[in-house]
Amino acid sequence: MGFLKRTHKQFEYKPRFYKGEGNPYEIKHKFDHFRTTTGKNKSLKGKFKAAWNELKESRGKGVNKTIVIVAAILTLIFLYLIDFDLSIFLK
Repeated sequence: MGFLKRTHKQFEYKPRFYKGEGNPYEIKHKFDHFRTTTGKNKSLKGKFKAAWNELKESRGKGVNKTIVIVAAILTLIFLYLIDFDLSIFLK
């Protein structure tokens, strides 16, 4: 019954040409170093405070109007496809 008791082999692979700092296989989001809400393990209250402060700092940037228009058009198309009665919005 040797096929039921398998042991996994572990290999110590080191890249031949990598001469940088840190782990080359570490996966990070490309915007993590710009955000204040990522990183440390904070309490729930700390996470909400950090998110609120980040929202306050980004207030002056505004919303992309193109995205809002496209979202509205797609919503109206979806409502039309499911035969939603749009006359409830009109008098």
